[in-house]
Amino acid sequence: MNRVRLLTVFALILVSALTVIAKTKEEKQADARKKANQVLARLYKASPSAEGQIKTAAGYAAFSNAGMKILVAGGGKGQGIAVDNATQKVVYMKMREVQAGLGMGVKKFSTIFVFESKDKLEQFINSGWEFGGQTTAAAKTNDGGGSLQGAVSVSPGVWMYQLTDKGLALELTGKGTKYSKDDDLN
Repeated sequence: MNRVRLLTVFALILVSALTVIAKTKEEKQADARKKANQVLARLYKASPSAEGQIKTAAGYAAFSNAGMKILVAGGGKGQGIAVDNATQKVVYMKMREVQAGLGMGVKKFSTIFVFESKDKLEQFINSGWEFGGQTTAAAKTNDGGGSLQGAVSVSPGVWMYQLTDKGLALELTGKGTKYSKDDDLN
């Protein structure tokens, strides 16, 4: 009886793995768009003014990410889309992260970038971005006149919202995060 259960579990895992591998490019693209739309819906619920700010911007990028940290090393990955609001062109993107430092935990989080100019959006899409240091600090509202409510300025003309989905993490880390085009989906 135990052998039958073990074989059944193994067969289910194998079928699940093959199903994930067998997804077509179009299915993966649809999944990335769906996740990005869910991220935006959560942001709009948490910060209603963000919807108008994103719609009037040159463009935006929305990512769904997951990370893990065990003792002195960790990493993460994610996927998302970048959208030019003028043309509605979607570019499929990926995120990779490497961490070093003390900590333990697993977390799932979402990141949304808002680009004030088409140049900043194009730079993000075509050159990719790398961030160093701890970038998971809570977003705060700036008192200055040009800020987006609830967002953090990550460079001139680029704002970032970050939402924690699930997870628990206790860490003191330095990390590098890279955002780039997903060549498999574009």
